[in-house]
Amino acid sequence: MSSKRLQGDKYILTAQTVKGNRTITSEQLESLIPQKPNRRILGLPITPPLWFYQLGLRKYNRDAVLRELEAKTNEFEQQSQQLANQPKALKKLNRRFSKQAKKLRQEAEEGNWLMRNLGEPPSYFTEGDAQTNAAKMQKYLSDKGFFHARTAYKLDTLRRRQIRVNYQITENAGFYLRNIKYEIADARVDSLVRNSLIVSKLKAGERFDLDNISGEKIRIESLLRDQGYYTFSRQYIPVTDLDTTRRGTERLPGADTLHRPIDVYLQILNPPGRSEHPIYRIGEVEVRISPDELQPVIIPTGLDTVRRNGITYLLGGRNISSRLLDSKIRTRPGALYSQTNYRETQRSLFLLNQFKFVNLNFIDTTNRRLRTLITATPLDKYEATAESGFTVLYQGQSYPGGFGNLTFRVRNLFGGLETFETSLRYGFEAQTGFATETSSKSIYFAQELGVSSSFTFPQILFPSPLRFKFTPYNPRTQISLGFSNTIRPDYRRSTLRATTAYNWQSSPTTQFNLYIADINLINAGNGTDSTISTSFQKQLDSLIEQGSTIYLGFRRSFASGISFGYTYNTNTTGQNRRASFLRAVVESGGTTLNFFPETQLRKFFNTTDSTGLQYYKYLRFNFDYRRYIPLSTHTSLAFRINTGLVYGYGSNRTAPYEKLFFAGGSNSVRAWLPRRLGPGSEWPQRSSTNSNAPGLNPDYPEQFLYTFEKPGDMIIEGSAELRGRLFHLLADINGAFFIDAGNVWTLRDNPKRNGENFRLDTFFPQIAVGTGVGIRFDFSFFVIRLDGGIKVWDPARQYFKESEGKFVDERFILPKFSLKQLSSGPNPLVINFGIGYPF
Repeated sequence: MSSKRLQGDKYILTAQTVKGNRTITSEQLESLIPQKPNRRILGLPITPPLWFYQLGLRKYNRDAVLRELEAKTNEFEQQSQQLANQPKALKKLNRRFSKQAKKLRQEAEEGNWLMRNLGEPPSYFTEGDAQTNAAKMQKYLSDKGFFHARTAYKLDTLRRRQIRVNYQITENAGFYLRNIKYEIADARVDSLVRNSLIVSKLKAGERFDLDNISGEKIRIESLLRDQGYYTFSRQYIPVTDLDTTRRGTERLPGADTLHRPIDVYLQILNPPGRSEHPIYRIGEVEVRISPDELQPVIIPTGLDTVRRNGITYLLGGRNISSRLLDSKIRTRPGALYSQTNYRETQRSLFLLNQFKFVNLNFIDTTNRRLRTLITATPLDKYEATAESGFTVLYQGQSYPGGFGNLTFRVRNLFGGLETFETSLRYGFEAQTGFATETSSKSIYFAQELGVSSSFTFPQILFPSPLRFKFTPYNPRTQISLGFSNTIRPDYRRSTLRATTAYNWQSSPTTQFNLYIADINLINAGNGTDSTISTSFQKQLDSLIEQGSTIYLGFRRSFASGISFGYTYNTNTTGQNRRASFLRAVVESGGTTLNFFPETQLRKFFNTTDSTGLQYYKYLRFNFDYRRYIPLSTHTSLAFRINTGLVYGYGSNRTAPYEKLFFAGGSNSVRAWLPRRLGPGSEWPQRSSTNSNAPGLNPDYPEQFLYTFEKPGDMIIEGSAELRGRLFHLLADINGAFFIDAGNVWTLRDNPKRNGENFRLDTFFPQIAVGTGVGIRFDFSFFVIRLDGGIKVWDPARQYFKESEGKFVDERFILPKFSLKQLSSGPNPLVINFGIGYPF
């Protein structure tokens, strides 16, 4: 170990590295170091956060802050006495003082605003810390099976009294498990443990790891607690001493080898003075619905009492279905005590969304019988909430607008633990980009009005005993009816939707959704401005001539379908840990229409080529996978792959507009405007034909004009994003660097349009690529996101340029990005606004 001593003034720790390790990762070893170096820029000895801290320190006087806090406290106490008989004024005074005191205490503990939000306190180096860290690393390596590992450190002094600590790791040979032997005194426990060894945390041939031994003890504890051993704990599995562990180890050779064998012995002791561990069963079970979780355990008279399947239900005068409650209780009289059943009972009752608190207590034991009391405190029967804020209704050429949402909720409406909910939503925003030759007005209002109602039942509503098979999986049936109306200057569009869905969870991370009915009635009409609406209709007509089916989204139509979805999610909001998300959905639209001939359907819906009610038959598949990998405490990598396919086989040979796929926007390829990418290598259409090349913006001749949304039958897209925390300013300010790739395609050839069809030999060069950076304001309860993207590869920029009379290929468009032409250049910066993370 280095013995170099530092003299004079203290040194600032600005870097520390871990080198020499081969098997154990540097991240694992670095996590053992509590000291965090002061942040530098690009590895240079430049520390701006430390500069800001020292700048704020010049004007910071902690004693003055404490004196001000003391003065405020004295003033508050005096005013409180004067307002003792004025509750409202006293409440207002308390609120004001709490806010002032909190601010002053924070300033006394963490410094002034500049020090807290932009600054970083100096991280002073002491050699004692380096010695302690090296010792911790050596112990960690030993716990991971490297018993002969060695650690050291070396100090490098940098300019301006900065220092870097280099930890040197020598792992040497690792010890690997050869024999794993269990010595268990209790015969029944011995049988249970040996029958479960297939899922043991200890496997012969794997490297010794103390965490695996601890994990095996936890596994055995959980196993036995699920088999009636209520009082069993890990204390009956004594700590395995290393010398004891090595008693079967072969004599070590003189030369070092990569693998050395080691035997592990685990003992499970009996309780002192007993020949076996006691087994407990569940005795009397009482379920009490209490209006107050602090109400005493003694049950007053007059409460409604129901007995079902040996369980006593004390309903507290409430109209609650004891049958449904009984289906959620896993802890049954006479059954062996089970820790899993205890937890699942609490979880199932909580997921009903009917109770504030659910507590399970074993209040006494008689002859190894656990008398169980389950207390549930109901939520308010009636609840009304209001929400308002700013959002973007139609991302693209628009400004954020306001929205308001009112929700009224009734719980246990009919006594079946169901929830009725109805909500009303209104939102608006300013729309730009609609100027026409006859109107100079360029800003209009777009509005959205929606109302929806739903019933959620805590069971599968189905006329068959099959529905009881779902009881252990927290099933729900939701029946909903909703109406939304979009009012824009170019069109009006309304949707009436009715659904019936089943949901159930086989585990906390796995969920299934089955829509047995999803019925939509869509209507569309002229917008609020007749000139713009007429112009918009002409644009749709021109697209019809080019073979586009986008016009079908603005005609009266009927769409019905059934779908099945599977979701696996181990990601937890606010936790930076390794996690995955997978969602797969299969959908069949218009399935029941296949029982009727096409002529009868067209007659029933009064469908013609241009009028009547459109109907659809289609199949749709969608697969979305995401992966989250932490790199450090506040830094992570996130990946996403999203693909889907929709096949329309009805008379119109397409699917409803909402069921088609779109690329581009804040949750897709962010270098393109929302829903404006693709399909394939087709160029963007424009409203005017006076420019010098198809799809070019007349105002900026080298820039494409993305006028219309571009639906596709197939989508392939992926994203990679590096996320990290920048600083704290009222909220956590996080940054991101991302790369997006993807596109949509059509499945059928269209002679009027080129490059939009998916083909195996041409699709790869048609995958668009974009990159950019983002900033996120994380307020913990919601995230505001701004992403700026630029195009790297634009598959549409391969066309014949009429003005120059030649064929051009400008698909690699990254070099055309210029900071001097952020909005007017051929590769403009596209800003995306969003709420929450993109994936």
